[in-house]
Amino acid sequence: MNEQQFKQRYKKAVDHMKTDEQMKKRMEQNVNAQRQMSKRHRKSLYITASVVVAASIGLAAPTVWQQWNGTGTPAIEVASNDILRPAPSDHADTSTKDNVVIPKTELPSGEDKGIKASMVPLVVYQGNVYTDSATTLRGTDALALRGTKLGTTSGGIHELSSQDDYKELASTIGKADIYAVKGYDTDFRIMSYTVIDGQVYAELFDKTNDMTVSSGADLIGKLNIKGHVTGAQWESFDSWNNGLQQLQQLPADTALNNFVEALYNARPIATSPELEERLYGKEDRKMIYLTLEDKTTVALVLFGEEGLVRYGHVPVFFEVEQGAFQKFWNSLSK
Repeated sequence: MNEQQFKQRYKKAVDHMKTDEQMKKRMEQNVNAQRQMSKRHRKSLYITASVVVAASIGLAAPTVWQQWNGTGTPAIEVASNDILRPAPSDHADTSTKDNVVIPKTELPSGEDKGIKASMVPLVVYQGNVYTDSATTLRGTDALALRGTKLGTTSGGIHELSSQDDYKELASTIGKADIYAVKGYDTDFRIMSYTVIDGQVYAELFDKTNDMTVSSGADLIGKLNIKGHVTGAQWESFDSWNNGLQQLQQLPADTALNNFVEALYNARPIATSPELEERLYGKEDRKMIYLTLEDKTTVALVLFGEEGLVRYGHVPVFFEVEQGAFQKFWNSLSK
């Protein structure tokens, strides 16, 4: 082994250790945030410069990789589940007026050279990319939802990764066991489950690409909200924006059920830079947190003026029937 090979292997080993430590810290931050009943986590969605990799990106994969090769938008930090802030735009193709087609996230191609990207927490499973979910789960509740073990992720993808490293269960989250989630199709959701010093850390990952959305039910329906809400809270933009965590109780009653029903029937609207700029440039936003029977908590953001709802960073907004939306929006008051 020559000196250059030794340096490369040593650096790769160090990067793996850094990634594993980052995963532990991220999980600890996740648990602390959950204990405070804030469903945002405010954990980093990007791996620092030491984990910047060459990647193939385009319209099919902007939520996973943010291009910064000189012609694209500079990479920026985005906080996980901070869905009141604009995320790097995910450009979905619209095949018809009523359908939004979200193309499959493509893995990096060995033929693409000179393109770099900052990466979000992701797991590759059965050739598909799953990114961290806008639905949260406390470690203490994870065992009840832990299904069949699907495997163990390999060490974190990093800047020395080759095309061959993007294989089954490759990830940016370090080494973690991956499981199916009871009550959810593995084609949509999987879960990492790790025990560190006797403490359980669990995180949900969703596949929200390679799908056609014709109504809210095509995406929101996968979250199993309808008929399963046991508790709800909401937060104003001012509270969220200033980190006040002033969560207000929201009755899980007929009014909420009617809103959920309207959301399932809502018309999808593909996101665009122009739409996001218009929406996120205003402060008429509210967050709702819906806790379900299985102890998962779904975070949704509501845009008051335009009557839209968004889940996570999925590149689609849902236009809820105006009367149903306005009635529910008005009920979210101090």
